[in-house]
Amino acid sequence: MLMDQPNWLAQRAELTPDRLAVIQEKQQLTFLDLYEKTKKMAAQLNSCSIGKGDTAALLLTNRMEMVIAVHACIFLGVRIVLLNTKLSTAERMYQIEHSEAKLLITEQPFAEDHKESPSVRTIEIEEVLNIKADPLLKPADIHLDDTATIMYTSGTTGRPKGVMQTFANHYFSAVSSALNLGLAENERWLIALPLFHISGLSALFKSVIYGMTVVLHQKFDADDVLRSIDDHQVTIISVVQTTLSRLAARVKSCPESLRCLLLGGGPAPYALLEECKRKRLPVVQSYGMTETCSQIATLAPEHSIQKLGSAGKPLFASSIRIEKNGAAAKAGEHGEITVKGPTVMKGYLKNKAANKKSFNDGWFRTGDIGYFDDDGFLYVLDRRSDLIISGGENIYPAEVEAVLMAHPSIDEAGVKGADDETWGKVPHAYLVVHEPVDEQELIRYCRERLAAYKVPKAFHFVGQLPRNASNKLMRHKL
Repeated sequence: MLMDQPNWLAQRAELTPDRLAVIQEKQQLTFLDLYEKTKKMAAQLNSCSIGKGDTAALLLTNRMEMVIAVHACIFLGVRIVLLNTKLSTAERMYQIEHSEAKLLITEQPFAEDHKESPSVRTIEIEEVLNIKADPLLKPADIHLDDTATIMYTSGTTGRPKGVMQTFANHYFSAVSSALNLGLAENERWLIALPLFHISGLSALFKSVIYGMTVVLHQKFDADDVLRSIDDHQVTIISVVQTTLSRLAARVKSCPESLRCLLLGGGPAPYALLEECKRKRLPVVQSYGMTETCSQIATLAPEHSIQKLGSAGKPLFASSIRIEKNGAAAKAGEHGEITVKGPTVMKGYLKNKAANKKSFNDGWFRTGDIGYFDDDGFLYVLDRRSDLIISGGENIYPAEVEAVLMAHPSIDEAGVKGADDETWGKVPHAYLVVHEPVDEQELIRYCRERLAAYKVPKAFHFVGQLPRNASNKLMRHKL
C-alpha cells in the first residue's frame, strides 16, 4: 500500500506561493492564486452534488478554467474523465455512460449537444463560476493507489477502453521525467497540445510537483508558439510530428531559452529529425502512451545526435522488454514492446477481458513493434501494426470499418493509413459495395458517427479485400 500524501496543489501553494503556476496570453496565476480559485470552484462543484468517490467528465478546450477544474476535482476527491473535444456526441456519450460520470462540465458549443441527455447532468463552466459558494478549506488527501484520471483509448474491437491512471502513475511520471531531462530553476513548459491528452495533462501534474510554470496555449500556431518562447523564456515544449514540422519550417536556429522539444505521439520521419539537427533544435524523442501515463522511454539529451531516431532507454524505475514468441528478443530482433513500472496504468475500467489479455506477470503488452540496438536503445517500428497516427491522434481502422460496414450499401470495408505531408498519416477506406454509393454521402455518414480526424480522406471501391485462410483482413495488402 502506497503512502497517502497531502493535496499537491495545497502543498505547492504553501511552499512557493508567489511563483507563477500558469500563463495563458495575458492571464497569469501564481500557485497561491491557483489554489484560491481551486478552493472556490471545488465548493461550486460540490454544490452540484458531486463529492469524494464520484466521477466527473470534463469536456473543455485549453483554457485557464480547465486547469482550475482539474485541480478542483482532485481537491474534492472526484475522479476525472477527460473527453476529447474532437469526438462525435455519440462517442462522448459512450464514455460518459461507461465511466458512470455524474456531472459533465463543458462549454459551448458542446453543451448544446449534451443538455438534453438523461444520463448525466450537464453544466457549462460559466454556470459553475456563477454559483455562489464559500470556498472549501480542507482538500481531500492524495491516495496514490486511487484512480485520478480516466482517458479513453480506442481498441481494435472498435469499443474505446477507459485507461485508469492513478496518482502514483502521475507522480512517478513527473519524477522519472525530471530525472532524465533534469529540472532547471527557471523551467517553463509550453503546452499547445490538448489537456485531454496525456501529453498535455501531464504538464499540469509536473507543474505542481516541480513548482514549474506552464505556458498554456488554446491551440497550436507556430508563430504564436515562437513568439511565446521569446516572451516567456520557454525552456521545454511538448510536440508531436505535425507541430514539430511546422516549428522547424518557421525557424532558422534554436531560440536561446529553449532546451528541449519533447517529441511524442509516434516516430518522426528521419528527414524531419535531420532538419531539426541542422537547425540545432533540441529534439528529444520519447516513447509512451496513455496506458503508461505519458513517456516511459526517452532519449537522453547527451545521446540525441548519435542515436537519432531512437526513443532512448526506459526512464528510471521502469523496464522495457522486447518479446518474440514469448521470450526476450536479442538485440536487433523485432518483437512486441512490453513495459513494466510505476507509471503503467492500474488497468482498463470495467474490462476484465482486456486486462487479462494486456497484462502478463506484471508486464503490459503494448502491441507495438520495436527492437533494441546493441547499446540497449529502443527503436519503435510501428505503433500497433494497424494503428494510424494522424497529427498525434490515434485512429484504429477497426473502429472506422465498423461504422462503414453499418452503411446499407457496403458489404466489406478495410481501412489503412496513407502518407500525408501535413498529418503524417490519414485514413483511406477500401470498400466492396453491392450498389453504387456517392463519396459525399459516405463522408456525411461518417461525420455523423466519427470524429472528423477519423473520417477517411479517400474511398477506393474494389472487387474484393485481401484476406488470409482464416478470412482475416490483411490490411498491409490494401
